[in-house]
Amino acid sequence: MFAANSKQYKIGSYTTSEKEIKDLTLAWVMLSLAFAIALGGGFSFTIEFLIVWFISAVTVGTGFICHELGHKITAQRFGCFAEFRASFTMLLLAVAMSFTGIIFAAPGAVMISGYVNNITNGKISASGPIVNIILAAMFLFLSFFIPAVGVTGMIIKYGYLINTWLALFNMIPVGILDGAKVLKWNKNVYGGIVAVGVVFLLFGGV
Repeated sequence: MFAANSKQYKIGSYTTSEKEIKDLTLAWVMLSLAFAIALGGGFSFTIEFLIVWFISAVTVGTGFICHELGHKITAQRFGCFAEFRASFTMLLLAVAMSFTGIIFAAPGAVMISGYVNNITNGKISASGPIVNIILAAMFLFLSFFIPAVGVTGMIIKYGYLINTWLALFNMIPVGILDGAKVLKWNKNVYGGIVAVGVVFLLFGGV
């Protein structure tokens, strides 16, 4: 699960490793490509596609990395050892499915070592979607002051939509997604996160 020979780094009271940084980077690049293909209607070697990929990299990068760091930091605050590990199989699936216009964003997960009960697991799981909701709210706030034109406008628009989508997708209560663990811990918290996400989704025209 964890690479014992990977170089470790300490940032304040939190730790990361060379392996984790590489996995985050791989997942960021491939997930950004998947979103760019879905949003751009396919892959092409054009300036237009590269612009969409850049916008995707900025917005998906912000949402995805902050989502995973939300899990990691919360887990480490509970005294657990936690590191993100990419799933190359799921990343390839995300890219393949993006050609149909569908994004299946399960690029990997934060692997946790230590005692974790249902309450702790629920809080760790909820932290990722909550981070996405906060980021979506920030992009929504910026949209009131920055015109929705050009690259900057597209970054704000897609930053809002992608973070809202990431929050709701991860709250689906099935399998390894966050929703199943949050629902098992606290139905009110689960309902609150989903409700905010749905409301944000209704503002999708921002």
